[in-house]
Formats: sequence, C-alpha cells, structure tokens
Amino acid sequence: MLTCGCGRWMHTEGVEERAGDGGAPQWFIRSECRGCGLRVGVDLPAGQTDGLIDRLVWTDDALHRLERMPPYLAPLFRREVEQDVRARGEKVVAYDTLFRPRTGERIEWEPEAERRLDNVPAPVRAMARIELERTAAERGTARITVALMEEVKAKYFGMGAKQ
Repeated sequence: MLTCGCGRWMHTEGVEERAGDGGAPQWFIRSECRGCGLRVGVDLPAGQTDGLIDRLVWTDDALHRLERMPPYLAPLFRREVEQDVRARGEKVVAYDTLFRPRTGERIEWEPEAERRLDNVPAPVRAMARIELERTAAERGTARITVALMEEVKAKYFGMGAKQ
C-alpha cells in the first residue's frame, strides 16, 4: 500500500479503465491521503494492482453499469459479484468482471438460446446470463439450451412456456 509523505496510508478513491499503448487495457488508480489531502494517480496494466489498492473497489465503468440496473436487482448482483471477486483473491471489480461466469467453468450456448438472450431487457441481461450459466454449472451441464432458459424463467418469473 502507498504511504504518504506525512506518514499516513493512502486511501484508494477509484479505478478508471483505460486503453493503454497498443490498445492494451490499463487501470488508472486514484488514491488520496486523508491526513494532508495529497492526491496521486498511477497507471498500471489491468489486473496488476501491485498492492496499491487498499480495499475492494469497483471501476468507474463497472459502477456505472451497476447503477443502471433495476433497484431490486442491483444489491443482489453486487453481492454476488463481490463474493466472486473476493473468492478469487482480487480487489478490483472491472467492467468485464460483471460478465464472467461465477463458476470458473466455460459454458457454451446454443445459437437459439443466445438469440433469445438478446430479447431479454438490457438491464437484466447480464444477470440472466450469469444465473443461466450458474444453473448449468451446478447441474454439470456445459451447454445452455432453450429448455434450460425456459426452466429458469419459470422458476424466477413464473413465465415458462406452456406445455
């Protein structure tokens, strides 16, 4: 962690996602001393915090995405994402983190299932994808099918296809 010249720890204020040289993703980490008010910023390759972050932090882009979610989903989604990030020993929730499966496994999608996911309203699409992939992983299935989508939809919304 950073130490200020006045002897206090620097507190992480935020992380910005940027494109670095050659388009490689970069993080700009903003820190502030709460004693003297000194502010510093450090550019690093994405994922390499090198001990500069003192707590779990959401990047500005990820936080913006979270704030656009419906208020009834945002706290649930936030808790799930933060739990996954902590379990992986990470300290930053980046925009891409929001879309990665929480199981650590690779899940394939049927083309028709992928097309149907596009019909899900944008604010809940990421959550739907995560829940479908989590359900498939729990069952030991490596593929999302339309049938699985209908089952999950019926479970959460009582809106499954009529048989």
